[in-house]
Amino acid sequence: MVVRAEAPADEAAVHDVVASAFGTEPVSRLLGAMRRSPAWLDLSYVAVMADEVVGHVSFTRGWVDAEQQLVELLVLSPLSVRPDMQRKGVGGRLVTDALRCTERRDEPLVFLEGAPGYYGRFGFLAGGDLGFTAPSVRVPPLAFQAIRLPAHQTWMSGALVYPDVFWEHDAVGLRQSEH
Repeated sequence: MVVRAEAPADEAAVHDVVASAFGTEPVSRLLGAMRRSPAWLDLSYVAVMADEVVGHVSFTRGWVDAEQQLVELLVLSPLSVRPDMQRKGVGGRLVTDALRCTERRDEPLVFLEGAPGYYGRFGFLAGGDLGFTAPSVRVPPLAFQAIRLPAHQTWMSGALVYPDVFWEHDAVGLRQSEH
């Protein structure tokens, strides 16, 4: 397996992976909208096996509304693995390699909404325990996670602010029907 930056020619295959990984959820539509959004940073990675895209992860721009100033950061979303390749290390490798790439950037933090048992092994911790506030009351406290990057400074705490595209697609936290 090779993890590399997504190329323009990968976009259709990435769409298929995301759609198959999330089924009927509108995550593939969200990803398409993210690509057209000012939040898009072109930080998108694919896992390739036998010349086929089998996994994908991307980061978009977000902010922490810190007392001192607004701090630009990264939001990891979505992480997708083709169903027939799940539980084979593809997602873990994507997250590990993609996080390694973020360490060389200026952003001080990465946030996500996800399973703590899964993301904890990469160093993600509950955002609330690190001094951050979730962007919505619908984000379960344990699912609201962050990891500090080398550029982090102790004054950087406050409320996470998602880009408009997440709100436009109602992709923040869980709705009652999703519990």
